[in-house]
Amino acid sequence: MARLKFSERIRITHLAADRLRRGAISSVLYSPPFRWQFGASAAEQLLIVPQDLRTADPSFWDEVEIGQFGLAGAVALADDVSPFDVIPPSEAWECELHGFGWLRHLAAAARPEARETARLLAAEWAMRHRGNSGGGLAWEPHVTGRRLISWISHSALLLEDADAETYEIITESLGVQLVRLAASWRNSPSGYPRLLSLLSLLLAQLCISGHEGQVAETEKLFVQELDRQILSDGGHIGRNPGVLVELMLDLLPLNQCFAARSRTAPPELAATLKAMLAMLKYMRLGDGMLARFNGMGVASPAGLATVLVYDDNPGTIPVQAPASKYLRLERGPSILIMDAGEPPPLEAAAEAHAGCLSFEMSVGTELMLVNGGAPGSASAEWRAASRATASHNTLCLGEKSSSKLVRHKTLEDLVGGPPIRFPEDVPYRVEEHDGSLEIAASHDGYVRRFGLIHHRTLALSATGRRLLGIDRIAGKSGTMRLRQDVPFAIHFHLYPGIRCWRDDNPNIAIITLPSGDTWWFSLEGARLAIEESTYFADSAGPRRALQIVARGATFGETEVRWVFEGQEKSV
Repeated sequence: MARLKFSERIRITHLAADRLRRGAISSVLYSPPFRWQFGASAAEQLLIVPQDLRTADPSFWDEVEIGQFGLAGAVALADDVSPFDVIPPSEAWECELHGFGWLRHLAAAARPEARETARLLAAEWAMRHRGNSGGGLAWEPHVTGRRLISWISHSALLLEDADAETYEIITESLGVQLVRLAASWRNSPSGYPRLLSLLSLLLAQLCISGHEGQVAETEKLFVQELDRQILSDGGHIGRNPGVLVELMLDLLPLNQCFAARSRTAPPELAATLKAMLAMLKYMRLGDGMLARFNGMGVASPAGLATVLVYDDNPGTIPVQAPASKYLRLERGPSILIMDAGEPPPLEAAAEAHAGCLSFEMSVGTELMLVNGGAPGSASAEWRAASRATASHNTLCLGEKSSSKLVRHKTLEDLVGGPPIRFPEDVPYRVEEHDGSLEIAASHDGYVRRFGLIHHRTLALSATGRRLLGIDRIAGKSGTMRLRQDVPFAIHFHLYPGIRCWRDDNPNIAIITLPSGDTWWFSLEGARLAIEESTYFADSAGPRRALQIVARGATFGETEVRWVFEGQEKSV
């Protein structure tokens, strides 16, 4: 666990004070003397209905019919009670229940019974939360925002052919939720939840009549938050590429709402969408999915495919993403993406991983080397292991991670979990030599504990069939001698389903991809071992896999050389 510097303690105090200030402002704004400024407390008319771009699963209704509510990777039995009365199996399940994103599944079922169930559950929720009081997770701003988007996007499901009483209950609740969100969005945790809260508030104000007067102010706040969270190259401040997909699935309908209301969208929105699309293409490997860095977990092929349809820029993909601090090497059939950055700011690092200088690599459409990735919400007990350096394709020194968890109750409450710190200095350079691409990088994540710097060189050949790596451990200011040797392990995690075995030569391993493509791994300066690995980022839960590990011990200066080389294919 990391000891906090004085400047970081000041930062935490500032964040806590800011949260208290925001809470106080929200309470005042939602009090009767001020609530009127947010417009009508009933949604008298929906002017436009935005499109829900998320993929729907009609089979969800089949499960609901037999009393099963499967959300966020967990199932709750609600065959003889309301789903709002069951004990939530997880907080993520409860968030999804109250967010009503599952309405799209009931709409896709296209069954009268599914429509009636959707309407009854929305009306039940509205009756349970009638009035201006109440709290809990259901009223967290980002949950309220998700629910507003879901109810508005599926208003036809909820309101068409509804009786007068049900219609009034649901529309009244829509207005109350909108007014409450307008007052409370400031209470959202820093990061994606706050941006979602402002995004949904702006979308609701564009869609519901009587709230046009608030659009300009909300638009200004939204643009400021968008600029704060989305980096110049299109990456998110938390460095999780998966967040971009979730954001774009809401930003694209928002952009369409401006057009439908004959209003000019803020120019920052179009520029940000373009940058985010470029970043999503940058972070894709050969299988079409996003690389597993800093909280990226179970892939959403449908979501990614949906947003990429809006990409109309066929330009070349650069080698560097300097703001997000990722590097990409692409030659022949091979794509390699490397994490060459320090963790995000403390308030955005609750999901960040200790994977500095780790990389992933695909060959053609097949994944070969992968980080463990983040587990789904149903496997949250694996979260700590997935964040550790040992779950990434990089060097682990002294069986310790290169980053440290910051265990500080106030900070964890503010950001939603323990953030990480270190490394602080991650210099790198990228060069081209006769068609090959080379990265030279280092990080200081082990300086405070061992006084050592990890240097890494990766060189991908012009054909893409050979990857040379050099991992070097050295003192910060030159040669040093530790009091005792420190063990190290360089991990190379293989994607599940890949076969790997040791050659007759103990320093060589043979790797066979599912397609039959064969690669040879050779090692100098350490002992080669083939060990079990765990791949966390799978929809079915953690999966067993294999990893090649280069093990040794350093006295203070060590160099390990390794090569992945693909067997030449016959034409």
